[in-house]
Amino acid sequence: MPQLAQRVGRAKPSAIMVIAEKAKQLKAAGRDIISFSIGVPNFLPGEHVYEAAREALKHDSGQYGSNRGADALLDAFLKHIEALGFSGYGRLNLSIGIGAKQVLYNLAEAMLDEGDEICFAAPYWTTYHDIADIVGAKTNVLHCGPEQNYKLVPAQLEDALKRKPKVFLFNNPSNPTGMVYTREEIAALADVLAKYPDTWIVTDDIYNSMVFDGIGYHNFVFARPELRDRLVFVDSVSKTYGMPSWRVGLIAGPESVAKAVTTLNSNHITSVPDVITAAAVAAFAGPQDVPRAKCEEFAGKRDVVVEALRAIPGVVCPRPQGAFYAFPDISVAFGKSYKGTKISNDVEFCAALLEATGVACVPGSAFGEPRAMRISYTCPTAQLKPGLERIQGFFAELT
Repeated sequence: MPQLAQRVGRAKPSAIMVIAEKAKQLKAAGRDIISFSIGVPNFLPGEHVYEAAREALKHDSGQYGSNRGADALLDAFLKHIEALGFSGYGRLNLSIGIGAKQVLYNLAEAMLDEGDEICFAAPYWTTYHDIADIVGAKTNVLHCGPEQNYKLVPAQLEDALKRKPKVFLFNNPSNPTGMVYTREEIAALADVLAKYPDTWIVTDDIYNSMVFDGIGYHNFVFARPELRDRLVFVDSVSKTYGMPSWRVGLIAGPESVAKAVTTLNSNHITSVPDVITAAAVAAFAGPQDVPRAKCEEFAGKRDVVVEALRAIPGVVCPRPQGAFYAFPDISVAFGKSYKGTKISNDVEFCAALLEATGVACVPGSAFGEPRAMRISYTCPTAQLKPGLERIQGFFAELT
């Protein structure tokens, strides 16, 4: 029998989706489930987005679209990133994909040969490691524990860049921790990056509009403009606009990178459909009241989550300032038991928590930090406090 390609053996199902699927099965079986697992914003975009999609349907051309992205979408994205602080970019600096995940995969294909090294901080989004494995890249994971607020520091970055990695991948605000780098922290890291000109820089910053406490969004290229020639900014409509199922991701970066991604698009996705494109244009260019309101709502939910977690003896939870995640260190529970069930690690903790209380969280080991678990607090507000109370009750019954 013919054999599959070796790279398929390196591909793994998303650990996040495994937990989400288990929670869905329990709910279908009649269990009262509160899901803090999957990272979806759980709100819908404004009506103007749907109206734009309906209007596009009326004028469907029936033709293929652009491999790079429709001009209207590229122009709307240019205005979006100009508002963030990126200046001097044009259409040739941009390209599109079926969500940020596919864009990141394209970038890996474009930048990494078999055996090349990519470095990124842990905790990391699960897909980073998975994509690196599939394309045969070596990973150098820079561990950033709760004792340093899950943030990369210049000395760690310096040590990593001395190894001359092909790519440095950075995530701000962070999934899974919700941590956000300050202007000063970004500038300090940018100073290090400027010393190592042979490394590509990819900033996966799809939560850039979900930042709390007035901390603001900052990028390396704002601090050191000379990094622009090797920095790629990744964005998406999924989180900011409540549009994860619409699957639109974009990049802004050097023309050579945008051209490479566009060429790869011509060999697989071809283009993003016209209806989806029209919706994305409306999201970027239309009223921003929905994302602004949701950002405020998530900041309020963050406060509730952090207060509840910090009330649990032994649990450590650095205060997130963006996205919609909290990432508590739950290692105080390891070595204890819940009604006779021994808990030795984060996976066993989350399994016992789900079975006993109906609360679904993702084990931290999926993100490279086995002392923790991820809480996505985008559930309906009415479920938030009951879910947190169940977690508190679970800890209280550990012996």
